[in-house]
Amino acid sequence: MIGAEDVVIVKAVSWKIVKMSWIKEGELNLIEKISANVLKAGPMPKHVAFIMDGNRRFARRNNIERQEGHTQGFNKLAETLRWCKHLSIPEVTVYAFSIENFKRTKDEVDGLMELARLKFERLLEERDNLEKHGVCIRVLGDLNMLPHDLQQLIAKAVITTKSHNKCFLNVCFAYTSRYEITNAVREMAWGVEQGLIKSSDVSEPLLSECLYSNNSPNPDLLIRTSGEVRLSDFLLWQTSHSCLVFQSVLWPDYSFWNLCEAILQYQLSHKSIQKARDLHREHQASLQLEADRVCVAEHLQHHGNGKPADVQRRQEELQHYTTCRQERVQDFLKALKHKRDSYFTDLCSDGVQA
Repeated sequence: MIGAEDVVIVKAVSWKIVKMSWIKEGELNLIEKISANVLKAGPMPKHVAFIMDGNRRFARRNNIERQEGHTQGFNKLAETLRWCKHLSIPEVTVYAFSIENFKRTKDEVDGLMELARLKFERLLEERDNLEKHGVCIRVLGDLNMLPHDLQQLIAKAVITTKSHNKCFLNVCFAYTSRYEITNAVREMAWGVEQGLIKSSDVSEPLLSECLYSNNSPNPDLLIRTSGEVRLSDFLLWQTSHSCLVFQSVLWPDYSFWNLCEAILQYQLSHKSIQKARDLHREHQASLQLEADRVCVAEHLQHHGNGKPADVQRRQEELQHYTTCRQERVQDFLKALKHKRDSYFTDLCSDGVQA
């Protein structure tokens, strides 16, 4: 039997969860402002990713319920987004729920799903505030793994904020990087099956465009808390040329100064990271040019009546082939975007009909 005292506790906990805000208002204090201005004199990351690890250990250490640890973790996210805003970091990606997390106990998974429902319901209540700050919410992952009502809430949140463009929050939910890469390969195979692209159009840059994160630049800085020194299948493709920082603090204890420390590490590595990115970009362009030349050579061999083509004709054919390939790829990417947008639109329509 639930007593009056239990009811009060339940109501208090429920109120605390429902009132969790995605936007935490407030200015930096004087010392924080000075430190932020000093940091901003150097190269600043434009996109920071977080593996928000340590909620359960925080709960055990503080002798509170595990679910309360996750709630404290969400509150810390809102605070961290405020710091990022003051540091002029326009994009943040967070690892909210791994596909591997489905292997946890049913009670914990159910609790996390309920917490997600409350979060996204709260987000929809805050739509005016999100519009004021220009926050665009994107959810990356296989949402089909989630309960249908949660899919609908997420779809509404994504569509409600999709036109906002001042800052971006990418929430990786029902996500692992290997699954994302596998799905990108499936998307390219779909494009070939539909006749939108040729198998010869498949490339590393095209795969990047088929990832869930295709609307975002790759993270400049990835931060993992709790002392674990591994990526846990998070953004493996996107962080190949990013600064990786592992910090021992548990996520709910994360502070402005922890973030500043990570940014300082990024600044110390900035030149080498930029050089590696530039070299990789040049290498990709070289590989694509070589692939185009091979395709043109094969075409001329089959349609040249045995006569070798002169340099001018080969150059003209190469330019023509490259233009056609780029047009095919753009048409494919438009079709892929339409397919993904329709998924969210259909979910919202289902919710309205229900």
